[in-house]
Amino acid sequence: MRLQLSFLLTISLSAFGQAAQQQTNYAVESIRSLERYRETMIPTYMNDFGQLARHREANGALGAPKAGERRVVFFGDSITDGWHLDQYFPGKGYINRGISGQTTSQMLLRFHQDVINLQPAIVVILAGTNDIAGNTGPIALPDIEANFTSMAEVARANGVKMIVSSVTPVHNYTPHAQNFFLQRDPSKILALNAWLKDYSTKNGLIYLDYFSAMVDDRGLLRENLATDGLHPVDAGYKIMSSLAEDAIEQTLK
Repeated sequence: MRLQLSFLLTISLSAFGQAAQQQTNYAVESIRSLERYRETMIPTYMNDFGQLARHREANGALGAPKAGERRVVFFGDSITDGWHLDQYFPGKGYINRGISGQTTSQMLLRFHQDVINLQPAIVVILAGTNDIAGNTGPIALPDIEANFTSMAEVARANGVKMIVSSVTPVHNYTPHAQNFFLQRDPSKILALNAWLKDYSTKNGLIYLDYFSAMVDDRGLLRENLATDGLHPVDAGYKIMSSLAEDAIEQTLK
């Protein structure tokens, strides 16, 4: 019996050690992954930090809204960039102005060009996850909040109604999801979302709560909504599209 218990204890300790080592490996790779990403972005950060060139030609070709048109711009990072609005909102003509990897500091720089100049009735903004990850360097939550505040104030001054989206949850249920998860502290997502909701309430803005509709009972993104723990697959975008459409309709009323 003692030999059996000793054997089981050895197996358990070995398994625990392997799991701990695996978590360490994930953490190290997460840091290296972010460093590699930031290195590849150095030319962009040095020459066009806000990436104003990305949508400049499309903006110029768009022209002013037609008579009676109530234009809607979706503004954000990769989650918006990868959102095929013509597929999920057929016939609506919604305009996508997402840029993968961007933080709110970058979005604030291009807000006038990619939103205000397009003369929309509504802008749907989804941002913050890359700030928490540190894509453009460490940034404190109050500074992220200040960027949102600035965009909201510019929108209000130009008669554009702003829908403020929650930061979406993340998960670590697959090896492929570890990097994005470890770069995005769930507690910071909760804190930023709490501020976004409070700010929206105090300033008469619609708060678009993707988080509550996509989170599981562990407080993480439901596994079936994203294979990499962050970017929605079709099931995730379907949930988001339904909620966004409701928010847009509510705002237009």
